[in-house]
Formats: sequence, C-alpha cells, structure tokens
Amino acid sequence: MLYRVEGLVIRSTDYGEGNKIITLLTPTYGKQGVVVRGAKKLKSRYGALAQLFTYGDFSYYKSGTLGNLNSGEILESFHELREGLEGPAYAAYAAELTDRAINDDEAAAYLFHQLKACQTALAEGKDPQIVLRAYEMKIVNAAGYAPLLDECVSCGKSQGPFRFSAIAGGALCLQCRHRDPSALELEETVWKLLRVFSALDLRRLGNITVRESSKRQLQLAMRRWMDTHLNLVLKSRNFLDQWEKYGDMLGERMKRPEPSAKPEEAGDGTV
Repeated sequence: MLYRVEGLVIRSTDYGEGNKIITLLTPTYGKQGVVVRGAKKLKSRYGALAQLFTYGDFSYYKSGTLGNLNSGEILESFHELREGLEGPAYAAYAAELTDRAINDDEAAAYLFHQLKACQTALAEGKDPQIVLRAYEMKIVNAAGYAPLLDECVSCGKSQGPFRFSAIAGGALCLQCRHRDPSALELEETVWKLLRVFSALDLRRLGNITVRESSKRQLQLAMRRWMDTHLNLVLKSRNFLDQWEKYGDMLGERMKRPEPSAKPEEAGDGTV
C-alpha cells in the first residue's frame, strides 16, 4: 500500500551497504520506519531526506513492519540544528527522547506539532534550556505521566507552599511532605513555569528570560521526574549534561574578573 505523509526524522541508522532506515514522527500514522535505499551514496537522490531533524513530505510503500521510500520532498531541512555543538546537542536530545519515550500508538498529531515547534524554536535561537524543559513536559504528558501541580497529591490542599515530589506524583503540601523527605523545594517562579509548560502549546512559545538558578531547578525537577517515571538511558542526554556543565563553567569564568583588574574595569555585572 502507498502512503504519503508529512514527517520529522527522529532517528536515522545505517542499513546494509548504502541504505538507511529512518524513523518518522508523523501527524497521521504516529511513528513510522522507512528504508531509504542508496541514502549513503554521494549522488543519492534522497540522501538529504534521511538526515536527522529533516521535515519533509514522504511517499512510501508498506506491506510489513518497514516501509520503502518511493519519493519525497524536503519541506524544512533545519540545517541550523546540525551546525556547531549546541544546536545538535539539544535537537538530538529532543529527537531521541521522542523516539524512546513514546510508543507508536501514543505519537499523535499534537506531539508531532510540538516537536516541530521545538525544533523551530531551537533553530530560531530561543533559550534551548527553556525550550527543552517545555518539550519534556509535552513528552511526559503524552506518555501519561503528567505531574499534579495545582494541589497536594496526598490531601488535595490547593494552597501552597508545596514541595515537588517525583515519587508521590507532583506537589506535596508542608503537612504531607513527610511522605517524601527528598521532595524538592522550588522557587515560586519555577512552580509557575512548570504549570505554564504543562498547559502551553509550544507553537505559541515566545522568548522567556529565566534566571540561571531557576533554570537549574527546572532541569533538576524534570530530570528527577523523568528518571522516576520514564527511566530512560539516553546517549544524547549524557552529552547534553556534559555540555551544560561546561557551559556553566565557561560562564562563570567569563563573569569572574581578572585578579589584576580594578573594580571599575570589571564591569557592573548582573545579579
């Protein structure tokens, strides 16, 4: 049977001498595996279609588990996400997370549009840490593990302050925090962002400026949540963790004045 779909390439692996198998996230059929024959050859007609992050129009025949590409057209190459280190690191994490965390039947049209919006935001240069935290919330929602953020998961109390507990399922009030001594104490800004990310359509994501301390808490909260409920080991995450740690170290070195500099020469800094 011949299928024609829009799709985002979320995985691309070598197959045989000169072929590739790509995994597409589509709005109509969820995740689809398609063989692109000759994709590794220099003069391949469809080699570019098999590149990670590509958004295209794909036509393929399918009678079993895998389809065979018949024709295709690139709609958006997202070449920015394959340049440098930062773009590929964050985009690869989003793609691998989608591939590993979501079953074929859970990959609906909404998630397709969220991933496309995520890639667009990264390509436009929006804060990648904020973009990824928002997209992680889309993933846990799609997988059926959304945290309860507006009331205590234990007693139902709607008035904070709360602690964030991955084990308990979300917010814990102070009277119930004994249920998880490791629950996180988060800034009120972080609570607001978690609630916004849970309801937000990423296609409407603007430029958000967030303090570094808040970004670190967001990362910790989402990582602890996903480790508890999804329990995935992702190659891209290991690299990203190293990259973000290096970025923090680099930022500290850039902000730290030289020992010989006078106060007025070091600048006024940012609090």
